[in-house]
Amino acid sequence: MTPTRPQAKAGLIVLDLLLLTLAYFFMAWVKSGPQYLGGKYLLGFGVVVILWVINSFYLKKYHTAKKEKPLYLFRTLLYPNLMTTAFVAFAIYAFNTTFFSHMMVFGTVGIATLLEMLFFGLYTYAIRSQVLDEAGAFLEMPPSQRDKKLMAEAVVHSQFLETRRFLKEAIVEECGDKVANYFDEHAVLEDPGTLMLSTTTRFNVLKQQDKAYHTIINLKRINDIQHINKFFESVNFKLPQEGKFLGCAETKYLRKKRILTKFPPVLNWMAYSIDFIIKRVFPKFKPTQRIYFFLTRGLNQVLTRAEILGRLYSCGFEVEEDDFANGYFVFVAKRIKDPAFDMNPTYGPFVRLRRVGKDGELINVFKLRTMHPYAEYLQDYIHKQNDLQEGGKFKNDFRVTTLGRIFRTLWLDELPMLINWLKRDLKLVGVRPISQQYFNLYDKDLQELRIKARPGLVPPFYADMPKTLEEIQESERRYLEAYFKRPVRTDWRYFWKAFSNIVFKHARSA
Repeated sequence: MTPTRPQAKAGLIVLDLLLLTLAYFFMAWVKSGPQYLGGKYLLGFGVVVILWVINSFYLKKYHTAKKEKPLYLFRTLLYPNLMTTAFVAFAIYAFNTTFFSHMMVFGTVGIATLLEMLFFGLYTYAIRSQVLDEAGAFLEMPPSQRDKKLMAEAVVHSQFLETRRFLKEAIVEECGDKVANYFDEHAVLEDPGTLMLSTTTRFNVLKQQDKAYHTIINLKRINDIQHINKFFESVNFKLPQEGKFLGCAETKYLRKKRILTKFPPVLNWMAYSIDFIIKRVFPKFKPTQRIYFFLTRGLNQVLTRAEILGRLYSCGFEVEEDDFANGYFVFVAKRIKDPAFDMNPTYGPFVRLRRVGKDGELINVFKLRTMHPYAEYLQDYIHKQNDLQEGGKFKNDFRVTTLGRIFRTLWLDELPMLINWLKRDLKLVGVRPISQQYFNLYDKDLQELRIKARPGLVPPFYADMPKTLEEIQESERRYLEAYFKRPVRTDWRYFWKAFSNIVFKHARSA
């Protein structure tokens, strides 16, 4: 099997680092110094390796396609190595370091460069020989066979170009030129391993052969798929691990913008209000859900960005990139696991959130919805995209709805947690019930301390008002240590301190 370009590049990197290591051991042998094989000298060699790799990538040493010209080969190998030497020399003389040996560094780089010239030269010679052999075999062919071979290659190349042009034109017709360029940038359209669909039914996905494609593109909006999760799950089953799924949708924001620009003033807000009631309010309440499905059959759904991404994560994907183009929200998602199969997703005004309780048991905590549906699946995504702000919340958390921010400010979202208090899942004062993902951010010793007691409705956060995750952990650690010594006295003291901060200092849960 012929190695792919990434495999060939990885092989060259490994070979290059092996040559550098051999050069270092050779210099240690020449200097007859066993001290060069341990301690501070290995630390210095580690620094050289890091600089070597960084400069090699930055100056494109491993771009093998261009190494067929000897002069280019010489420059490409020499420049990164000289740059590494310059950085190391600067470190030696500027900081008067003791873990670099002048002779070891310069000798290692020099010998490694000579070995590179030898091995990479042989590699280039092999490539050129292969090209010359193919050229010689081609010239030895009878003129008629040469013409046939050239014509066959030209036909194949023309077919690839024609396929690419045809597919791109099809995307432009469906979604516009910017979406076409986005998909073209993130997938090889003419690749036989790329499946392009324009469908709203998962039947057209399920009938495809399992793991036959590494990329699946669907040109139909996610909004027009009646059973979105089932569709995503079908795509997940057909893709191999780390296979890519590219799609598009219209977000709530884009829909509002489209409606307001489609109609003249006054009428546009009337149209948007009617659309909002039917498409956003009706689906959230059981008495009106039947009316909603009767009117819409579940098509042309209104979806927020958070819900789209959350559904993808719940169905086993990780979103690599998302953007806006031609009035569409476009995304590239990678398959990382099997779907979660949430049989009872919460869509209405009340939500059940899985939280870590006593003894590490997961409990359902009831709250008023303050986030978009499926937002709970985006904990990892949000944590990677944003840092924590003061109070331990995520910065710029787009999962929180406008109404949700009001609920949090007025404490209305916490009221259903009284059910958990009556069920004895929570006590009145205690550490905040948090998700498994957020729980994993805590120090190990605090995790073990936390699960020894029930979480509470009124956390020590409102007594101490910490600002960072470290301060929050320290606040909870102080509370728990005091609670295990004097439970009633500690909860009494923390309750009234939190009450004072909430009433007089306007501490809020938002």
